[in-house]
Amino acid sequence: MARKPIIAGNWKMNNNKAAAKELIDGIMYGISKLDKENMPEVIVAPTYTALWQVWDLIKNEPKISLAAQNVNPNPSGAYTGEISLEMLEDFNVKYVIIGHSERRQMFFESDEFINQKAIAILKKGLIPIICCGETLEQREQGVTDKHLENQITKAFKGITTSDAEKCVIAYEPIWAIGTGKSCDAIEANRTIGEIRKVIAKLYSQDTADKIRILYGGSVKPSTIVEQMAQSEIDGGLIGGASLKADSFVELIKGAM
Repeated sequence: MARKPIIAGNWKMNNNKAAAKELIDGIMYGISKLDKENMPEVIVAPTYTALWQVWDLIKNEPKISLAAQNVNPNPSGAYTGEISLEMLEDFNVKYVIIGHSERRQMFFESDEFINQKAIAILKKGLIPIICCGETLEQREQGVTDKHLENQITKAFKGITTSDAEKCVIAYEPIWAIGTGKSCDAIEANRTIGEIRKVIAKLYSQDTADKIRILYGGSVKPSTIVEQMAQSEIDGGLIGGASLKADSFVELIKGAM
């Protein structure tokens, strides 16, 4: 089954309004020179303060979708500093990244909280990009597959088959995020295949075949072609290399 590839840029806590405009202008210029019929789906996830501006710049470019980097699952209330799904709807956000290792480790977000987010996102008609990944210690102990199975099983708890098929998963080995170390493409493919087996066990092989699973972790223009040649990898969730228009466009090209 052919799955539409995705190249998603997670800007993290980078880019004020001026930098966001410069980056988007560069990306727009770069993709204007590509064969848009064969392009992957392109997603950008700016900071909250740049969401409106980025949406305004890309609103007439159907090949670029907007994502938020996080959300609170509650509709409103006394949650100082948080952003609701209704607020994200104002900017035509299509995707929301949840479960990123930085949220899990730095802000102590639990699997149960990530599941709450996924359910709330789907209920609003948006699409969660559900991140999972292991530490270097877990990999060295040989528990990577079991750890990922636990994360995915908890993230998808209570989610129907039809909603599960809309979700995107991003496998991000924690030891490769922002370190310059990229998981070997063959091993990344094997691990993503194991994640797909978990989805097949939770739902069916048909559902597993429909869900797009991305690789993230120091993805660069020099690695993307080999990664995209793998059978299970459906694209990339990109951090540092998404902060420069030239490198991000090269990643888009590499997924074509």
